[in-house]
Amino acid sequence: MRAALPFLFSLCISLLASVPAMWAQETPEADPADVASVDAIIAALYDVISGPAGSRDWDRFRSLTTPSCRLTPTYMDSTGASVYRTWTTDEYAEFAGRYFEQNGFFEVEIARTTERYGNVMHAFSTYVSYHNADDEEPFQRGINSIQILWSQGRWWIHSILWQPEHDNLPIPDDYLPGSDGP
Repeated sequence: MRAALPFLFSLCISLLASVPAMWAQETPEADPADVASVDAIIAALYDVISGPAGSRDWDRFRSLTTPSCRLTPTYMDSTGASVYRTWTTDEYAEFAGRYFEQNGFFEVEIARTTERYGNVMHAFSTYVSYHNADDEEPFQRGINSIQILWSQGRWWIHSILWQPEHDNLPIPDDYLPGSDGP
């Protein structure tokens, strides 16, 4: 086993060194302004999914995410049980894209709490959703849990897990505007 350790170490280093090349092949080039900071990448995320009925810039969306990014909404099924669904970025673009073609959707961040350790950032991003940019009241509120990674000199969204608010699950005051967080 000891003789194999240098080989395994070399193999791991080789595999890790190939990750940036694989990402470059699978991910459209990002606008540097979109990925320069956590604020910028979260603003770009909300911007790219928001708009009147019609298509979205899915290449821009993909440029914000790692190739292995997963998007996971949680919701209540018809029995009241909490369930979830997980998509790749391509699956999300296909599913959400069909909805966006027929419906306006504007999602706006209203509060955020973040934690960072090294290259890993977690953001709890409280949102409101509107059908039209000039709607007075949102049709939905919730929290996006966004995992963000610093790699290759830029920020990447690695996963988004979101929970819409409902009658039995109001958003805690700690995650609403005016709070300093939990």
